[in-house]
Amino acid sequence: MRIAVFSTKPYDCRFLEAANSGGHAFVWIEARLGEATARLAEGCEAACLFVNDRADAAALEALARGGVRLLALRSAGFNHVDLAAAKRLGIAVGRVPAYSPEAVAEHTAALILTLNRKTHRAWNRVREGNFALDGLLGFDLRGRTVGIVGTGQIGAAFARIMAGFGCRLLGHDPQENPDCLAVGMRYVPLDELLREADIVSLHCPLVPATRHLINARSLALMKPGAMLVNTSRGAILDTGAVIGALKSGRLGHLALDVYEEEEKLFFEDLSGTVIEDDVFARLLTFPNVLITGHQAFFTEEAMRAIAETTMANVAAFAATGTPRHPVG
Repeated sequence: MRIAVFSTKPYDCRFLEAANSGGHAFVWIEARLGEATARLAEGCEAACLFVNDRADAAALEALARGGVRLLALRSAGFNHVDLAAAKRLGIAVGRVPAYSPEAVAEHTAALILTLNRKTHRAWNRVREGNFALDGLLGFDLRGRTVGIVGTGQIGAAFARIMAGFGCRLLGHDPQENPDCLAVGMRYVPLDELLREADIVSLHCPLVPATRHLINARSLALMKPGAMLVNTSRGAILDTGAVIGALKSGRLGHLALDVYEEEEKLFFEDLSGTVIEDDVFARLLTFPNVLITGHQAFFTEEAMRAIAETTMANVAAFAATGTPRHPVG
């Protein structure tokens, strides 16, 4: 099959080529998918998309006109795809349901440790010859209560890590995970989790019910000075409400690897330009905020698994007309 790979970076080429045992042909496209760029996939039977490609109805119609019959997503989430339009147009959708949950879980722990012990600030100080400890005070993780919202594979991996630190674990999910119960997690309603947790970590998918799950009301329930971490999807947070909680001091620490409007920013080098997103710029002014650019998934193991699963979806579709891991 001929596959148009949107949002291509050098590492995508390396891992997809290595996983291409079926002799499929790639068309590498650096641009993100949208209505205007969909024509670049003309003559391809499949389009391979990443998290910030926009597969809305208009883009999908343009892809279908060009011959695309399969969307091979390089992600677990599929909120960026209009599934109803894909079904109407006869375009199958395959995703990567799991790759390396440890990658995201470990990055979440790294964000917590960095933000708590302020190692990013200490690193800068030492480079400047400043060895003062003022402003670097943290807290022990042992004995702290960690609330985990979403206890699938990533949430369970994160629970195991925090259990190793000696934390008390609270979980919230429509379905209890035996792996989380095994490490001592207690499942509670969301409001109770927010009230009791010293650290709240989000690992739930973005669906209509979780959009702005963390809002002004839920932030008001949180323990004063608590830490909030989001490595799932940006729109689970109401960013404006979070800024309000930071300004008031209600929220003590914020760590983000995702952002609600990240498609305009992340995965690009904007160091030579002015960032026009005033909300994001405001977040960067807080000393108790730590942001990384959607890199939690970015390990050798995860990239290899994503590429192999993506190509398995392509191979299955070529053989049977259905991807191995279909959506919808």
